[in-house]
Amino acid sequence: MRTIHEIARLHLNKHLSLRAIAGACNLSVSTVQGYVKKIEALGLEYEALAAMPDSALTKRLQPVPKIRDLRPGPDIQGLVEELKRSGTHITRQLLFEEYQQQHPDGYKKTRFYEMLNEWEMQDKATMRLTHTPGEKLFIDFSGDKPSWINPETGELMTPELYVAVLGGTSYTFACAVSSQKAEDFATATVKAFEYFGGCPQLLVIDNLKSGVSHACYYDPEINPTFADLARHYSVAVLPARVRKPRDKAKVETGVLQVQRRILAPLRNRRFFSLEELNAAIAQELEALNSRLMYQYCKSRKELFMELEQHRLAPLPKERFTIGYWKKAKVHIDYHISVDKSFYSVPFRLIGKQVDIKYTGHVVSVYHEGEVVAQHIRTLKLGQYVTDAAHMPHEHRFYREWSPERIRSWGSKIGPNTAALMDRIMLSKVHPEHGFRSCLGVIRLAKTYSPERLERAALKALELNLTNYKSIKSMMAKGLDTVTLFDQYASVDGIAHQNIRGGDYYATER
Repeated sequence: MRTIHEIARLHLNKHLSLRAIAGACNLSVSTVQGYVKKIEALGLEYEALAAMPDSALTKRLQPVPKIRDLRPGPDIQGLVEELKRSGTHITRQLLFEEYQQQHPDGYKKTRFYEMLNEWEMQDKATMRLTHTPGEKLFIDFSGDKPSWINPETGELMTPELYVAVLGGTSYTFACAVSSQKAEDFATATVKAFEYFGGCPQLLVIDNLKSGVSHACYYDPEINPTFADLARHYSVAVLPARVRKPRDKAKVETGVLQVQRRILAPLRNRRFFSLEELNAAIAQELEALNSRLMYQYCKSRKELFMELEQHRLAPLPKERFTIGYWKKAKVHIDYHISVDKSFYSVPFRLIGKQVDIKYTGHVVSVYHEGEVVAQHIRTLKLGQYVTDAAHMPHEHRFYREWSPERIRSWGSKIGPNTAALMDRIMLSKVHPEHGFRSCLGVIRLAKTYSPERLERAALKALELNLTNYKSIKSMMAKGLDTVTLFDQYASVDGIAHQNIRGGDYYATER
């Protein structure tokens, strides 16, 4: 169009000859003559022609003949929506075949696909985002994984590759972890914070289970362990939309760079531990962050030191400790179970649902979001950890549950069972600690029979068994029906001349 405008200027304003215009525009005389005829046919002055948009001038100079297409066209909008809604089950080929069955004289396959592509491109406009330094950290796992060899078994281990990228400068962190479980995901995120030397304001994560317990467009539920980490470091968690990789385009590009600049150089090396693998990843990561980015003429590390490091929030004084969460219902002995050990809670919560967070050292119990009990964790199985402040007052608690009530339930089965109830409660530091075992023993009468439980209680008293599991095992194996050797009736000795008897050996000879 610039050439046409120049031809029009030289012809209408300067009134040059066709040969002079051809020489100035480096065109043939015949080509210039054709354009001059079209310009004169418009009947416009040069000022009006120069003011016309290029698209309008093109249409007037080269009008496209309108050809009426009588072929029935497909419902492109409906087909595109069906493709999005149906996922991988509906293909373009299937839609074309259905369209061809309805309209045999319709468009061919190539034009059908072009129409679909043209419609889809209308929705593919991409907005380029400018991320504020220190605001967001994008996190994801790589689809391609590193590997190491277990020297004991020779098994090839394929850990997960964790990648975190700061939005402002693309400064990258990567490490290998055993799995995508919540504890590994949280541990890797803590390492990322320590690598960057601070915390961003937002964590943009994918909808993996270790980060998001329940994915929802409007109100996603964050995994309790990861939510606890976010509270500890005073950061917010922003899950990306499901199947919307552009929400975390930074880390998608970061994963690609890690695959090319870390995994590819390490592809021919052999490692024999996860620590050895991570040491090699750390070396390649340093090279990646120090590599010059030509569009900025600086490396990621230089940009980070210059723009983003001072904008990160400082790390807290204490390092985050991974905690595990579970729900439990408080038993009648006002204790909850954690890994086969028992911890007390206030007796007023008997029968209530509580949330339990436990680490390697501490067990914390929450009710309606408030901490109601904390204990030092014990590693002894079956151990009771009881806070005296949680114990009930006698006039409240014993109105419903008491040793007498437990004993009366046992006496309904038989005297041996009642005596066994007393033996179990006396074996504990507090009688309440034996309530759980006593109720378990009483329930065995439903599984087997009261008569068998009464016989088993007698044997348990003789053998001083006060453990529910031992009594249950006895009845499951039918040992309560076996007569012990010392219960056989005594048999008179047999008189025979070859049998000397005990008196023979008692006499010195």
